[in-house]
Amino acid sequence: MSMKKVVAIGIFDGVHAGHQQIISAAKHHGEVTVITFDPHPTSVIAPERTPTQLVSLKDRSLLLKKAGANSVEVITFNKDFASLSPDQFIEDILVGRFSAEHVVVGENFNFGFKAQGTPKYLSEVGPKYGFGVSIIKLQEDRGSTISSSRIRNLIIDGEIERANELLTRNFFLKGPVIHGEKRGREIGYPTANIGLTNLATIPADGVYAGWLSVGNFKWQAAISIGTNPTFPGVRGRQVEAYAIDQVGLDLYDQEATIEFGYRLRDTLKFDGLEPLLAQMKKDCDQARDLTSK
Repeated sequence: MSMKKVVAIGIFDGVHAGHQQIISAAKHHGEVTVITFDPHPTSVIAPERTPTQLVSLKDRSLLLKKAGANSVEVITFNKDFASLSPDQFIEDILVGRFSAEHVVVGENFNFGFKAQGTPKYLSEVGPKYGFGVSIIKLQEDRGSTISSSRIRNLIIDGEIERANELLTRNFFLKGPVIHGEKRGREIGYPTANIGLTNLATIPADGVYAGWLSVGNFKWQAAISIGTNPTFPGVRGRQVEAYAIDQVGLDLYDQEATIEFGYRLRDTLKFDGLEPLLAQMKKDCDQARDLTSK
């Protein structure tokens, strides 16, 4: 007997605990194809409100498969797609393209022109098109809904441990290691500066404990985000990680992943190098300790 063709639909940015619940509910019904959208629909409908990303599209696909999706299909979200009526979306996409026999959505899912299609409408017309519908109640945590926007706000506010709980993993940033001002190298703490896209969700300025990975290597790390206020000159925000106890690493131009585990402190401006170095030693000791657990 062949498996039922099940389709789960959503943006799924971050693939957080709530998204994982939708996929595991879908798996009860058969083989799961996840339909996701890129770019983010808001960037087409209201560009000025485009949210930052919790993960890149490539990592979203990997995380969706890890959560149990058999395949991930990306629909390019553009003005033409946004103008499909709810019925066209059902006929062209769900039935025509994916031959859906069961559809699973979160209770806040809307589709079709001006988001006119609702989960309720989907479940009313599903039988006519030959598919069942499951509507998944949104997951709550401490009295409020788990959502990508809530997690984005937690990260931007520096509440990394809370964000990680809702993501069920460590939040990470990825990018090439770029040439910075080489200050860290001069003072005995060479850091990997990460180049990020303008869609990256960057945690609040401060110092964090986590991990730095390049290729098959993964090191405990002290991570700094900010503008290095102790040194003169004006510069943009930088995300840099020091691989604790490592000497002589040359990581330039390689793809690096910085995972955030714990927030240690705010960014401080020091009166000179001595107090800065004393604090950096403390930061590294604390980061080493926390990331050894």
